[in-house]
Amino acid sequence: MTPHTPTRPMPKRPERRSRRGFTLMELVVVMTLIGLLLTVALPRYLDALDRGKEKVLERNLTLMREAIDHYYGDTGRYPDRLEDLVAKRYLRAIPPDPFVESPTWVVIAPSDLTLGGVIDVDSTGNDSNGRLRKTRAGTEGATATQPVANGSRITVTVTQQPDFER
Repeated sequence: MTPHTPTRPMPKRPERRSRRGFTLMELVVVMTLIGLLLTVALPRYLDALDRGKEKVLERNLTLMREAIDHYYGDTGRYPDRLEDLVAKRYLRAIPPDPFVESPTWVVIAPSDLTLGGVIDVDSTGNDSNGRLRKTRAGTEGATATQPVANGSRITVTVTQQPDFER
């Protein structure tokens, strides 16, 4: 017989009963997938926000222009200030410009100032940081803020809304 060398028993690996975490490779793969999804979804989300603000701006301008027209129809002259529309209850409040996030509007005066001070309103064309915002076509500035031939343009911010007397 051949001499027998004593063999040591192989150390047993401890049994892993449950998995207690993720490997580094799994975390890298998940983070990469999240990053890819964000690069696709984030621009669409931001574009949807801008489209929503454009719709709110259109609605606010329409609301104020209709109130100015009703004021003119009732009194035969235009309001002297935007606050007059609230004081005479043609509007509940001056709506904010959704891009500036405050009631800052460009007021267009009639060429004949005896008719009043506000014939039209428009947006400032700025964003909340004071920079000209981009239009949908990608050009700088808003097309609605071009000079008017007959009236002067003044940017006003409504600081305090008149209270209704009840």
